[in-house]
Amino acid sequence: MISKHSCLFNLGLAILLLVSGCDRPTKIATYKDLEYSSYETKQGKQKLLLDLFVPEEKSSQPLPVLIYIHGGGWVAGSKDLCLKNIQKRQGMQKFMGRGYALACINYRFSDRALFPAQIQDVKTAVRWLKQNADRYNLNQDKIGAWGESAGGHLSALLATSAGVKELEGNPKNPQFSSRIQAVVNFYGPTDFTKVPPAFEQPYTPALEKYKQRPWYHYTKVTNRLLGGAVSKKLKLATLANPITHIDTQDPPFLIAHGALDDIVPLSQSELLVKALQAKGVEVTFIQEPKRGHYFGGDKGEYFAPKYIDMMLKFFDTHLKDRR
Repeated sequence: MISKHSCLFNLGLAILLLVSGCDRPTKIATYKDLEYSSYETKQGKQKLLLDLFVPEEKSSQPLPVLIYIHGGGWVAGSKDLCLKNIQKRQGMQKFMGRGYALACINYRFSDRALFPAQIQDVKTAVRWLKQNADRYNLNQDKIGAWGESAGGHLSALLATSAGVKELEGNPKNPQFSSRIQAVVNFYGPTDFTKVPPAFEQPYTPALEKYKQRPWYHYTKVTNRLLGGAVSKKLKLATLANPITHIDTQDPPFLIAHGALDDIVPLSQSELLVKALQAKGVEVTFIQEPKRGHYFGGDKGEYFAPKYIDMMLKFFDTHLKDRR
């Protein structure tokens, strides 16, 4: 048995992976900057891109797909965080060695397009992957999504809002559903209406003392996403809530949140867990008493290895064991 610590890794046009239990290195095909959609701006057409990683040697069975949705307050970050935060820490070996395809997507930021543009882009990416499933040997009936912070919000919303017209946009391929089969939400917002009114006020020196409280930072980025304070955008805020759309058909959830989170309060995940349980949706909730808005490892990993392992075990259960 070859240990994980002896795995060899190299990324270029292909990635060489040596995973625990493999007899030989496995070549991985890397498809960079695939255009899954586009939109018009004053500067012209802007492309929406994703990166896709699949085994170069075609599997006898279509591969389950994991979609990574990056965080960044809906106004920063990119699909490249997937490469930096996972591959660099040898996480890609774990993903590919367990027989997954991995898609890392970009989406429009709130400084260019207000909500619901972000979730519409995510849903468009899901439909694109399903439409191109045969080309890349993907299983369109076994798709999971995961993300952290703003990406966690979009992952959760994707999971609960299949078929919600306002969030689907105007797809060119409506024959493909945006429904997924499993989701992981790391410390993402879930109910924008639960914001203390005092934090919606314009900045004044009197608010200085609140700067270290979670709601202060959370409300700033939320208002930017919605185009105004929640109290002024209540209908849109409600539409943006994963909680709003929960029903009995939603996929299993894994939710993890730090009790010391100073950006998105722990209560946001607690609200989602209760709402899912009330509808009978399977949910696993991990509370980390000593974690904040970051689940990094001791060696500088963006995600500590135990969270990657936890997530993959969850996906193994709900994607690989289903037929």
